[in-house]
This record gives sequence, C-alpha cells and structure tokens, in this order.
Amino acid sequence: MTQDPASQSFPTSHPSRATHPGVQVLGEQGLEGRKAFFIQIEARPGQEEAVVQMLQDIRACVENEPATGPWFAVRFSRTSFGIFEAFPDLAGRQAHVQGGGGDIFRDVARMNAILADAAKVHRADVLMSKDHFSHRRED
Repeated sequence: MTQDPASQSFPTSHPSRATHPGVQVLGEQGLEGRKAFFIQIEARPGQEEAVVQMLQDIRACVENEPATGPWFAVRFSRTSFGIFEAFPDLAGRQAHVQGGGGDIFRDVARMNAILADAAKVHRADVLMSKDHFSHRRED
C-alpha cells in the first residue's frame, strides 16, 4: 500500500512515546468531491489556554484561505477540543494542509508542550451539508 502525498504532509504518531510528532492522520484521502477534516485535540492539564490560543492562531490562518469553507473550533470538556473544517475538493484540503494551519501542526515542539497526545486528524468526505444559518422571520 502506498502513502498519498497528504499523509506525508503531517508526521504520524507513536502513542507509546512520551512526546509525539504533533499529528496523526487517519482515514483515506478519498475520491474527488467535497472534503473535510475532523480533528481531535487533547490538551495537557494546565495547557488549556495555550490550546485555545493555538485554535485562534489557526483561525487567523484560515481566514485567508480561499478554499477553506466552514470552519469551527469546539470544546468538549476542560481539556478536549476539536476542529471541523470543510473544503470544496481535494486540492482545497491539500492547500490548507500546506498553509499556515498546517505549519502550526508541524511545530512539533509547540504540540509536544501543549497537547497530551498527537492531534488526531480524521479525513472525511462531505456527503451532505447545510452551509448557512437559517433566519426566522420576526412577525
């Protein structure tokens, strides 16, 4: 089995190590069509605000990426966070990986300092979406 170029853009994780290489990419690249990443992030205890800052830094990068569509950073608990981001196609997702957000994840020293384990980047195909908020009409 050969690796596709996107899997080589992020290092792979070895969970048994005390430190980690920042990112573990999961899932297949998939065929052409709309794409997404769902990223699971677990902060080291006491590093939660540093993770929030990292998310702010990533958001600043995606603001200037024409092929990054809906982007959400979420918090599940005190130390558990996530990112969901969507792209129109494979090229858009790859451009994102090679951009500023990808640079942040490739900063292994920063990731080792603030994350309990490698961020788990799940590749996904977008099957359906509702890309905007509906507004109720005020009567």
